[in-house]
Amino acid sequence: MKQKSNIIIKSLFALILCLLMTACSINIEIHNANKPSNSDNSLAVHYLSVGQGDSIFVELPDKKTMLIDAGVNGLGEGIQEYINKLGYTTIDFLVATHPHSDHIGSMDYIVKNFNIGSIYMPKVSTTTKTYERLLTAVSDKGYKIKSTSAGMTIGDSTDYTIDVLGPVTIDKDELNNCSIVLKITYMNNKFLFLGDAEKQEINSITADMSSNVLKVGHHGSTTSTNETILEKISPQYAVISVGRDNDYGHPSEKTLSLLEDFNCKTYRTDTDETIIITSDGSNIEVTTDNTDIKGVK
Repeated sequence: MKQKSNIIIKSLFALILCLLMTACSINIEIHNANKPSNSDNSLAVHYLSVGQGDSIFVELPDKKTMLIDAGVNGLGEGIQEYINKLGYTTIDFLVATHPHSDHIGSMDYIVKNFNIGSIYMPKVSTTTKTYERLLTAVSDKGYKIKSTSAGMTIGDSTDYTIDVLGPVTIDKDELNNCSIVLKITYMNNKFLFLGDAEKQEINSITADMSSNVLKVGHHGSTTSTNETILEKISPQYAVISVGRDNDYGHPSEKTLSLLEDFNCKTYRTDTDETIIITSDGSNIEVTTDNTDIKGVK
C-alpha cells in the first residue's frame, strides 16, 4: 500500500510540474507577442503604404507611439493590424495633420479601436462627412482634441523632442496650409513631417527645419517643394507617400529631380511599399517590407 501511495504522489508531482512548465511557456509566448519591435531604445518610423494618402506610425525610444494621419476611408482595419503586429494596442499621440479625407479617412476607426492618449489637430474645420465621423468617434470615446499650432511640443520626454513647427497661421481657404508640421529630434538624428503643407506655409516657418529625413510635402507635388525649401531642410533621405498611377501626377518629376540634385536618397510608397526608417540617435537605417496596408486598392 505504501508503494502504491508513493507512485500516486510521484504522478501528481509530475503532473503539477508539467502544468507549471506549460503555464510558463504560455506566459513567455504572450510576453513576446506584445513586445514592441523597437526594444533596443531606437526610434522607428513606419511610412505606411496606404495608396494616395498619408499614414505614418512612429515607435518612440521610450516605447510610446505616435500615428500621424490614417489614409483614406476603409484602411482602418489594415492600419490596426499592422500596429498590433508590432505589439501595440495604445497610440499615445494621434495627429491629424489637416482635415482632408486622404489623411483622416480612417482615423475614426483608429479612435474607436485603440486606446488613445492625446489627439492633436489644427484649429480648422470642414463640413465633410469624413470630418464629422472623426469628431463623433472622438466624442463617443470621451476624448478631447488639442488645437495644435507652431511653438507647441508634444510629450515631455528627455530622450527626444517632438516640436510643432506649423501651422504658424491658419489659412481657412487652403486646408493644406493648415497642416501640422512636426519635427522629431532624437540625439543627432532629425525627422521632419510636412503633411500637405504648401510652399506658403513652409516659408512661413521660422524655426529650424534642418533634418536628416524628410516626409516630402503633399505627395511630392511641385506646390510643396522647391530649391529654397530643400536648402533649409538639407535632407539625406526623403519619403514620398503616394498612390500608384494616381490621377494627380504625383510625385512631380521636377520634385524628384530636385531631390536628386541635393543627393537625397528618395523612397516612395508606390514603388517601395511600406518604408521603415530606424535611428539609434546617431545612425539611420532604411528597410522596406514590400507590402501594402490591407484595404489599399
